[in-house]
Amino acid sequence: MELILKYFPNLTEDQISKFKKLESLYQDWNLKINVVSRKDIEELYLRHVLHSLGIAKVMPFINGAKILDVGTGGGFPGIPLAIMFPDVSFHLVDSIAKKIKVVDEVVEGLGLTNVKTTHGRVEDINNTYDFIVSRAVAIMPTFVHWTKGKIAKRQNHDLKNGILYLKGGDLTDELQDYKTAMVYNLNQYFFEEFFETKKVVHLPLKYKG
Repeated sequence: MELILKYFPNLTEDQISKFKKLESLYQDWNLKINVVSRKDIEELYLRHVLHSLGIAKVMPFINGAKILDVGTGGGFPGIPLAIMFPDVSFHLVDSIAKKIKVVDEVVEGLGLTNVKTTHGRVEDINNTYDFIVSRAVAIMPTFVHWTKGKIAKRQNHDLKNGILYLKGGDLTDELQDYKTAMVYNLNQYFFEEFFETKKVVHLPLKYKG
C-alpha cells in the first residue's frame, strides 16, 4: 500500500481505504477461485494495482468518462482505475465466468458504484466508450478487431479516444501497422525494476458510424 501512496500521494481517505481492502479481498477469493498466481498475490500492489494505475499516469480520465476493460481477468486494470476515478464509469468484461464472479465479489466488497460487469465476449457489447483498456490479452491487430466500433465519437480528453493497452517488451513488430500509436514507458513514472520494460500503448481509433 505504501507503494500506491508513493506515486499517488493525494488520495482521499475513501480511496486509501478501498486500496487497502484489495489485498484481503483478493487473498480471500483467490483461495476459493484461483485468478491470480500465488507470487502475484504476494506482490499484488506492485504487479497488479500499480501496474494498472500506469494508465492513470498517462491519461487522467475526466469525470463522466466511460471506460471499457476487455479481458479484465480478476479485475485489472479496471478495479484499481475505478477506485482512482470514482466519477468515471467502468464496464469490465471477461469471457470466463469464474473470473467475473471474483470481480463482482471484489466490487461488492469495496462498495464500488461506478463498475458494471459482463460475462461474455467483447464483440457482443453494443455500447461505445471514450477509452478501451486492457492488459495484453492479445496482440494489437486481434484486439483492434475485437473492439471495432466501440469508440465514442465525442472526444473529451487531451488524448484522442481509443485503446490504452498495458504491454511489455519490444512492440516494434506488433505496432508496425499502427503509425498513430504512442508508446509511454512506465519506467518514466514508476522506478521499481518490474516496470523497466512495461509500457502503455495509446492507439487512437476512429469512430465508426
